[in-house]
This record gives sequence, C-alpha cells and structure tokens, in this order.
Amino acid sequence: MLDVLTVVTVVVVGLMVGVEFAVAVFVNPILDRLPNDGGLDARSDGARILGRVMPFWYIGSVVLGAAWAVLGRGGTGAPLVIAGTALLVLSVVMSILLLVPINSRVATWSHEGVPADWKQQMRRWDRFHYVRVAVIVLAFTLFVAALV
Repeated sequence: MLDVLTVVTVVVVGLMVGVEFAVAVFVNPILDRLPNDGGLDARSDGARILGRVMPFWYIGSVVLGAAWAVLGRGGTGAPLVIAGTALLVLSVVMSILLLVPINSRVATWSHEGVPADWKQQMRRWDRFHYVRVAVIVLAFTLFVAALV
C-alpha cells in the first residue's frame, strides 16, 4: 500500500511541477511575445481553465503527501516527506494569498475590457509564480529523495 502511495504521489506532484514549470518558462514567455497583445486572450483562457483544475491538483498533492507522511512515519525518508508536504502547503497558501486574486481578474479580461496596468499585473503574477514553481520543485525533489 505504501509503495503504491509513494509512486502515485511522486507521479502526481511530478506532473504538476512539469505543468507549472512549462507555464513559467515556456508558455507565458511565448504568449508575451505575440504581436498586438495576442497573448492576452490566451492568458485569460488559461487562467479560466487552469484556475478550475489546479486547486484540485494542489490540494490533492498535499493530501497525498500527508498520507505518505502518516503511513511512512518512522521510515528513513519520513522527514523528507514531511518537509516536502509542508512545502506543498506553503505553495497552496501562496496560491490563495498571492496568485489567485490576480488570476481571478485575468480570467475576466478580454481585449475590450482590459485594465490599463494589465501588463504589470501579469509580471507580478509571473514573479509570484516563479517562486511557487521553485517551492514545488523543491517539494518534488524531497519526495524523490525520500524514495532513495
């Protein structure tokens, strides 16, 4: 049971890290280089779609990490799993306090109804997102290290 849980946790968190890393490093920079603010609609659509999915993914990752920490307590990798889970909790708190408020606004934007400071808001979201990506990469790394 614990072996299955560890594999599922590492896969679920690893996929989440991959998606968030790709958004930070590839997708958003590409969208930002589109002419005539062409990336605005894509960012707004992404905010709506990922805004529906990611809360479940983040909370699910925390639940999996917590279950692993409880079931694997006393094992050699337990401190790493606890630290990784704590980092995932931090990423959820960061999301709720810093990223979701911006993301909720972005989800309502279109070329006809965009605020004057929309580019500054996007840069702010990107900066917070980079930090969150670093946090979840570290959590994933701790989970993988716990397996070894």
